[in-house]
Amino acid sequence: MSIPEEEVGLLEDLVNDSVDHRGNPAVRSSTGAWRSACLIIGVEVAERFAYVGIACNMITYLTEQLGQSTANAAVNVNTWSGTASTLPIIGAFVADAYLGRYRTILGSSLIYILGLGLLTLSASLSLMGSSEERKPSILMNVLFFCSLYLVAIAQGGHKPCVQAFGADQFDSDHPKERIARGSFFNWWFLFLSGGIAVSILVMVYIQSNVNWAFGFGIPCLFMVMALAIFFLGRKTYRYPKRSHEKNNNGFVRIGRVFIVAFKNRKLISLKHSGQLEFFAKAMLLGEEGVEPCSNMDVEDAKGLIMLIPIWITSMLSMVPYAQYSTLFTKQGVTVDRRILPGFVIPPASFLSLVSISVFISVPIYEHVFLPVARNITKKPNGITMLQRIGTGMVLTCFNMVLAALVEAKRLQIAEEHGLIDKPDVTIPMSIWWFVPQYMLVGMIEVFGLVGAQEFFYDQVPTELRSIGLAFSLSALGLSNFLSGLLIIIIDWATESDGGHSWFNNNLNRAHIDYFYWLLAASTAIAFFAFVFISRSYVYRRVD
Repeated sequence: MSIPEEEVGLLEDLVNDSVDHRGNPAVRSSTGAWRSACLIIGVEVAERFAYVGIACNMITYLTEQLGQSTANAAVNVNTWSGTASTLPIIGAFVADAYLGRYRTILGSSLIYILGLGLLTLSASLSLMGSSEERKPSILMNVLFFCSLYLVAIAQGGHKPCVQAFGADQFDSDHPKERIARGSFFNWWFLFLSGGIAVSILVMVYIQSNVNWAFGFGIPCLFMVMALAIFFLGRKTYRYPKRSHEKNNNGFVRIGRVFIVAFKNRKLISLKHSGQLEFFAKAMLLGEEGVEPCSNMDVEDAKGLIMLIPIWITSMLSMVPYAQYSTLFTKQGVTVDRRILPGFVIPPASFLSLVSISVFISVPIYEHVFLPVARNITKKPNGITMLQRIGTGMVLTCFNMVLAALVEAKRLQIAEEHGLIDKPDVTIPMSIWWFVPQYMLVGMIEVFGLVGAQEFFYDQVPTELRSIGLAFSLSALGLSNFLSGLLIIIIDWATESDGGHSWFNNNLNRAHIDYFYWLLAASTAIAFFAFVFISRSYVYRRVD
């Protein structure tokens, strides 16, 4: 019995494992793809404007408004940034196991708005105090840091789910949409960088020349706008089909593999060979009559285990990334920041060069690098995701070498002009010296960060893709913690013998260049370990 052509066309227009806002099978022609992805990108641009609006100049607020030392402020910024980048593991778990991505985004957006609102209140109350009182009260500090960490908690739910939800708008079983999904990560990052660049230029100026209350209040308004945009687009989205069957829950499926394999640990498996042989025992029928796991469940569990070494080396290579919004900014304070006659740029505004670099790099990557790479390798994506991450590591190592050389030049000029003990005097060195290292950061993001996001999203089971993105974010978050720990240890070690700390408040007597050389060496070691691990990595099959 033949199926009418109309029904065949309708079935082909349905998207597997996706539903629309009413819970019906999603229709390809009226839901998802670029129409929905562009809307979600707009939401994330507004969110990044809000987050970066308070993050990019945070070290200045801590040192100038709260009176903290450079080392303490850098540690606090790294700790907060690390927390904000690590909490997505929890947010992704809640989304994938319980609430779903859409509801998690809505809830975290409300917490985001609350945190930014309280942060604005904290800055407003500090303005009401005496201008002579440079150190705020304990209560004001408590309000400020509680507000700050509310934002970190909110990002924990928002960050992994929005990007995963955007990628969900493309059907991985459809050849054209799968290729489009690979481009989605690139264009996502490009427009994200646009929001970041505008935020840095506008918000740093307002915070430096108007006041901090406006500087925190405007990001709050942008977050309200992001929530409104996201909610209004609900009828166009594709929602991942969520199974309520216990055995179909990704966490339960993979968790059973570990439990059953442990129970069957004394049995001999003849079914499997190769990597992680132990987990093949989960497919055996044990003495206790426990139902064996399927081959797909075992392969998914092994795939997650094999991601851990990649994740660790990625985390180690991302430690230099923590310096771009902290030490780079503090160095910029000490030099000549005139970019035009009569116009002095705030040092934090130079972070916008990273976004400009991304704006240049993404189109070049998409329209020049990828076509050439495809012709050479004959692969649809040009280079593998691991090769893309490795390229980011090489660029990171090179950037730390460059940053060390520029800092050594800054110290040399300070010594030549007798400014070693005059930290408040501007060093006759143009801030343009710092442009190459900022521009390299943008290239590192296009290769390393975007590559890691696509890799961890693609290499986990479909129902755990929020967790996959959270994996890549947590690597960045833990690298911030590791950076803060390194700064604490090195600050203590270099100051304990009566010498000058590498992070002396007087940067003319500090040795940040030594720190950069250390990071360059550690990144090189991480890269060689990454190459060794990657050679034995086997990409998982597409769901």
